[in-house]
Amino acid sequence: MAAPAPTDRDDRKFLGRLSLPERRYLADALRTETVGGVLLLAAAVAALIWANTPAADSYKSVQNFHLGPAALGLDLSIQHWAADGLLAIFFFVAGIELKRELVAGELRDPKAAALPVIAAISGMAAPALVYVLVNALGNGSMDGWAVPTATDIAFALAVLAVIGTSLPSALRAFLLTLAVVDDLFAILIIAVFFTSDLNFAALGGAVVGLVVFWLLLRKDVHGWYVYVPLALVIWALMYNSGVHATIAGVAMGLMLRCTTREGEKHSPGEHIEHVVRPLSAGLAVPLFAFFSAGVSVSGKAIGEVFTQPVTLGVVLGLVVGKAVGIFGGTWLAARFTKAELNPDLTWPDVFAVASLAGIGFTVSLLIGELAFAGDEVLTDEVKAAVLIGSLIAAVLASVLLKLRVRRYQVLIADEERDDDHDGIPDIYEQDDPAYHLRMAEIYEKKAAEHRERAQPAGASRDEADRPA
Repeated sequence: MAAPAPTDRDDRKFLGRLSLPERRYLADALRTETVGGVLLLAAAVAALIWANTPAADSYKSVQNFHLGPAALGLDLSIQHWAADGLLAIFFFVAGIELKRELVAGELRDPKAAALPVIAAISGMAAPALVYVLVNALGNGSMDGWAVPTATDIAFALAVLAVIGTSLPSALRAFLLTLAVVDDLFAILIIAVFFTSDLNFAALGGAVVGLVVFWLLLRKDVHGWYVYVPLALVIWALMYNSGVHATIAGVAMGLMLRCTTREGEKHSPGEHIEHVVRPLSAGLAVPLFAFFSAGVSVSGKAIGEVFTQPVTLGVVLGLVVGKAVGIFGGTWLAARFTKAELNPDLTWPDVFAVASLAGIGFTVSLLIGELAFAGDEVLTDEVKAAVLIGSLIAAVLASVLLKLRVRRYQVLIADEERDDDHDGIPDIYEQDDPAYHLRMAEIYEKKAAEHRERAQPAGASRDEADRPA
């Protein structure tokens, strides 16, 4: 049965009902990210425990263990492989997500996309501004301005899973769209501000490889054995070019087709994302977290996080900057575009999601490593600040979301109710006459059953049906 779309009235609402295909895609994507987020939390906790035991030196030894072909410029430490290699898979998925959002998701309509895009931009600008102000007043380093700008969707979803609450689909879609736009600007920041001296020969080779990748896709060439070796070559060339290697993953993700053709149930981009996302969320990101999150969290180290301008700027950027930036940008955009908030939700719900977006783990850790490369002490302090800031944001968001959990449970139950058992939630069929006929038949059968049960013992059916 064809999936109905929301009414025009819903389309005009901010945080209105999603179309059914979009809701199903969202549920599938976030289910994987939630599992990955729990693994991410476990990996981070394991790294922290290891790095704060008497065996901490062994953690550093594993981090700094080198392997790889030196002749190809790839004799890298384990930590380096995790940051430049495994995260390329994460950014490949991010590239597919972005492409899908642009051609088939929330960002395809400029009018509908304006509000979440403005919110995401505000949610990146405000943390950077908070960081700059703190470090300008405290004579700190400006190099870390980009650290608190990122949102970690997997970590945020893991927090929701741990505290035992969920969000209505509109809020989850808003959070995912924020994260997708956030990833786009994080990619641009990495490409523009953290590119070292360029090796134009390697960069040219990477570009040629990307062109070949694009041509093969356009010719509908199939087979992982073609694309995986080519992707590895492109990644190696991009790494040696001086441009951060994760950019190769994004570029390849953006090249995939995310629209369906006649006879296709899913686009190639959606299919590949469905295959690769578990690898990204379940392996690549947790391993990166494991080899990056192991920092000292002694009482002295925690105290220094709140006394040094660099680390304080990161914490305040994540906790205050993200919440104020996203909420403020959303409110202003809605006010000036006259967008009507979904009456089932309130502005405190938007603020709670904005606070949840202050969890900036994976990409914040990566940018911290890039911003303070060469200063191991400051890098570890910034990582500690990211962990503490993300933890505070998680606790704040948890409290705010728990205050509304009963309301969310009612909304989710309404979204998922399927009384006619046709596989489509009833809320999407209110304008379908066939649905109401099916429901009438169901209620008539139930009414007949109740009338029969109401008969006195020995009474005939005619007597039971006779009006009082």
